[in-house]
Amino acid sequence: MERFDVAIVGGGPAGSSAAHAAASRGASAVVLEKGVPRADRPDRLGPDSTDAAGILDYWVDIMGIHPDEMPDDVLLSHLDRAEFVGPTESIVLRKTGIESSYDEFGYCFHRARFDDWMRDRAEEAGATYRVKASVRDVETDPDGDGPRHVVRLASGEDIAADFVVLADGPQRTVTNKVLDRFVPFDITDRLATTKVNHIAYQEHRRLPEEVYDEVSSAIKFWWGYMPGHTAYPWIFPNDGTVARIGLTMPIGLDIDEIEDREKYALLRDDDERIPQGREYIRRLLEQEYGDEYDIEGDFPLVEDRGKTKGTETYAISSTRPIDSPAKVGIAVVGGAMGATSAFHEGGDHVAVRTGAIAGELAAEGDLTPYNARWKDAIGEEVLRNVSFADVVRDYGPDDWDWAFSTAKKLQVESGPELFKTSKIGAGFNAARLVTTYKKTKFKYRNGKYVQLKESEYTV
Repeated sequence: MERFDVAIVGGGPAGSSAAHAAASRGASAVVLEKGVPRADRPDRLGPDSTDAAGILDYWVDIMGIHPDEMPDDVLLSHLDRAEFVGPTESIVLRKTGIESSYDEFGYCFHRARFDDWMRDRAEEAGATYRVKASVRDVETDPDGDGPRHVVRLASGEDIAADFVVLADGPQRTVTNKVLDRFVPFDITDRLATTKVNHIAYQEHRRLPEEVYDEVSSAIKFWWGYMPGHTAYPWIFPNDGTVARIGLTMPIGLDIDEIEDREKYALLRDDDERIPQGREYIRRLLEQEYGDEYDIEGDFPLVEDRGKTKGTETYAISSTRPIDSPAKVGIAVVGGAMGATSAFHEGGDHVAVRTGAIAGELAAEGDLTPYNARWKDAIGEEVLRNVSFADVVRDYGPDDWDWAFSTAKKLQVESGPELFKTSKIGAGFNAARLVTTYKKTKFKYRNGKYVQLKESEYTV
């Protein structure tokens, strides 16, 4: 049986980051990635590599990797603003209001190329990266004479490791099985995919030049256009005149339970069920550009991008993060730990950071500080996302209009500050908005945003 200091399940940003950090500090590390074919990675199998792939300024500091370190073909476009569009109100943000060492508002990047670079970076540091290595189970015996962990592969091969990093994404195919042995309840009752994840769908389309010029430096979101908690379509610019047009939506939404469905611009009276992602996108494009353009002819799919024929579907976490059973040498990182967010779409920055922390600690021979370390590193980011998602959980179209109208009254155009809560003219609505957010943040203070605590593990 082959043996490593660290075995990492999953070769996405979190897994590759863990491998790089461990190998850079002298530990033997192996990444086990089942590998999927992609149209935008024709010559190499790798991770699923699907998300909106955009980074804001302060996320650069959280990630700990500056885009200048990446190959030239990874970064696609720089951003100077974010546009939030409601049914009748909208707001444009040209700063995040959070201190950052990065000078731009943000950037968009090619996720598959980024993942390939992260893999190369880990291998250059000395890590082993294995594709077509599908993990079936991880068995742990912390008190036995043999290896602490045995990772069992579908091929029949076993790999022994002192530490295991679970980086298998928000579907938690392996993570749920492993954690279930360390809790006194059914882990799927707490972390079931259909309860805690959203589905995202995106298309790579070539835009008319005039349209692309309008969105070329912006990430654009439409709120209150489709029903569901943190459900929204968006456009992210890429390179040339290509943009990713996509959406996020909850799993299992029942259209018969939607109140005031006539207020949602992307629903139709004759809809018998929630539309599929591709139909939502078609309706969005028809609404925004259908008067001037033929959508299918003027906004063609770019079929050599994305996962297959210019499209991709993926799960992202819409839940609060979990602690890890670090005492037995297991760390859960990235999407598997729920550190990514459906509220802001994706979370490569937190995936990379949590993976790096886990890899560093494993190389040092002690994972027990992991849960405290990741909270120190990304706790404020998680607190913001969890709080915002909670505040807007029941928002409908009218609520989004109210929120954007109120936020515009609080907006500060110059200086680092994003909003000024005492701004004259904002009035009662501003107080209500700010108070609700502050109360929600207070509720989740001191790590209370964690939905599965370290103390709940029976180890």
